[in-house]
Amino acid sequence: MSDIARRFRQNPLLEPKDLQPSNKDLKIISLLNPGVFVFEGKIWLLVRVAESIAEKEGVLFFPIVNAAGEIEIIEVSLSDPDLVATDARIVQYKGLDYLTTLSHLRLLSSEDGIHFSEPNDLSLLLGSGKLEQFGIEDARVSKLGDQYYITYTAVSSSGVGVGLRITKDWKNFDYKGLIFPPHNKDCAIFEELINGTYYALHRPSSPQIGGNFIWLAESPDGIHWGNHKFLLGTRPGFWDSARVGAGAVPIKTAMGWLEIYHGANAQHQYCLGAFLMDLEDPSKVLARTIDPIMVPTESYELSGFFGYVVFTNGHVVDGDTLTVYYGAADEFVCGAQFSISEILSKLE
Repeated sequence: MSDIARRFRQNPLLEPKDLQPSNKDLKIISLLNPGVFVFEGKIWLLVRVAESIAEKEGVLFFPIVNAAGEIEIIEVSLSDPDLVATDARIVQYKGLDYLTTLSHLRLLSSEDGIHFSEPNDLSLLLGSGKLEQFGIEDARVSKLGDQYYITYTAVSSSGVGVGLRITKDWKNFDYKGLIFPPHNKDCAIFEELINGTYYALHRPSSPQIGGNFIWLAESPDGIHWGNHKFLLGTRPGFWDSARVGAGAVPIKTAMGWLEIYHGANAQHQYCLGAFLMDLEDPSKVLARTIDPIMVPTESYELSGFFGYVVFTNGHVVDGDTLTVYYGAADEFVCGAQFSISEILSKLE
């Protein structure tokens, strides 16, 4: 299946070998799904860096952040009857779920949007407290006024929720805790108030009734959220039959709020699509793409830590040009460009 993405010829832009681990005992397994923003005339990526410990034959390691805020390595024999390790990303041990990697967020900047480097004067964004003991992942960045709202997935033994940190200078952060409790992720806050109200896309999940669908929430202050409404579901028999989730912040166009979203099928193959919301009432979905606008086709999208994946939660808009930064195969950071008008023409 073809798509309408114009991939950067320099892809992958970032690979695990391009950065140094946060801890001498760890190694970087994957670079994934960066949040994207413009600050001080540069394009910035807030990259998810997934780390683990070097492999050892017959043993599985998984790192967590303990109560003291320090990284602790759990070591389990692969022959342990209490271990269920059938997924590269998640294991179950003694009835509890653990991630095989521990993620933090790291800032990189670029003058040209292609070559990124890591400034020396900015700190890593690490998990904090019991509700982030398995790390923080997949940030989305929204600018409202002079403040940047960073929503991210907070992972712990208690579940997966949405955390919020706010900053003006990317050096000092106001930590707001969880704004959506488990099980929730893929939160993107609109960069404009609509009739004085904050809006956000998010994805609560229910394996029993319902599914992995996109919802809409409202807030008077960007912190306390309510009036939740179902927005977009999966489609049996389509490329997004198993789950859907919001990408980056919605893009304001003359036709409506344009959202790039990810969808996956039962084989866990991830593609990108788009849908359109009403400008005055974003709870109204006006149109949606039938076919995906981006499909894993390149070797770096088909093969990696978890193959057949393109996944975005960050972009830059310049007129009709939409530059999307995306995670490929859960291992690499890549870039591609789209025409916004072409995406709009694909909506039905």
